[in-house]
Amino acid sequence: MIFLSLIASVLLSYGSEEFTAPIPPNQDNNPFSLGRVGNQEDVQTSSETGVILMGGSTDVDQAFSWMIEKSGGGDIVVIRVSGADAYNNYILGLGNANSVETLKITSLEAANDIRVFETLKNAEGVFIAGGDQSNYLKYWEGTKVEEALQYLIHEKKIPIGGTSAGCAIMGEYVYTGENGSVLSTEALGNPFDTKLTVRESSLINHPLLQNVITDQHFSQRNREGRLIAFMARISAESTFPIRAIAVDEKTAVLIDSNGGIQIVGQNNAYFLEQSGMAPEILSQGVPLTWDLNESAVKVFRANASINLSNLNLMNWEFDWTNYWFVQQGELGVRDF
Repeated sequence: MIFLSLIASVLLSYGSEEFTAPIPPNQDNNPFSLGRVGNQEDVQTSSETGVILMGGSTDVDQAFSWMIEKSGGGDIVVIRVSGADAYNNYILGLGNANSVETLKITSLEAANDIRVFETLKNAEGVFIAGGDQSNYLKYWEGTKVEEALQYLIHEKKIPIGGTSAGCAIMGEYVYTGENGSVLSTEALGNPFDTKLTVRESSLINHPLLQNVITDQHFSQRNREGRLIAFMARISAESTFPIRAIAVDEKTAVLIDSNGGIQIVGQNNAYFLEQSGMAPEILSQGVPLTWDLNESAVKVFRANASINLSNLNLMNWEFDWTNYWFVQQGELGVRDF
């Protein structure tokens, strides 16, 4: 019995050294992170300003490769309110990014958390996933998330972009979607429909997108009319010509630090600019009229097959293709 007890004691002693209990998780880790892939240590790279406007549906590989290049191979952070970490391995596999991490920021508390703030500030590239832009504005605007994004855009000068709802919040003006999605017929029939909610936003408001509102899933969801209505509403309160960039699904617009434009993906992108005065008829419950002799808004439509090397977003001098105009709630198109 003494011998058996001695053997047991030796085995227990051996086990306590070789099979120690798991170390408890580090409580300082970011509870709003859905995970990080790649190098777990941050790097500091030389990044370059850039904007990605992606139109939703299938993601565009070339856009993420471009973002990684502009980040200098740094740390990419994806932010979202819903969904999972599917972007992590996908983006990491498209280039030489040091890491990719997804933050799920679903409350004001999360958006003001110092761990979220620090993770964002360490990024060399940020991508905003699809979802519901009203939640992005409700939870992130005016918080530490906004503070971090403004630091990244204006001081660190990183590439930033988004798809679908993430694209919708990129401009100086945003369609908030807080009352549901408005259809073109509804917006043109009554530009003050309760679902037509447009305003300025401080969340992103990128210097390359001044006086700009964006739209996405564009021709696939027949959003031409509602975008004109967005511009009409904004133009009535602005002293500057209102502009818009709209992107089809499976397509992305890439804007570099000098305002150079590249379109990648399968479909079209649209650049619109108010060409004259505000709408002739813009009233509650009355169909929109924005005609100006069938010249209300200038439109340039392009895709990946068109050479855009001579165009620049700094001056908005495009090879305009059409005029769009509205007569008593009906959208019309005329060749430029």
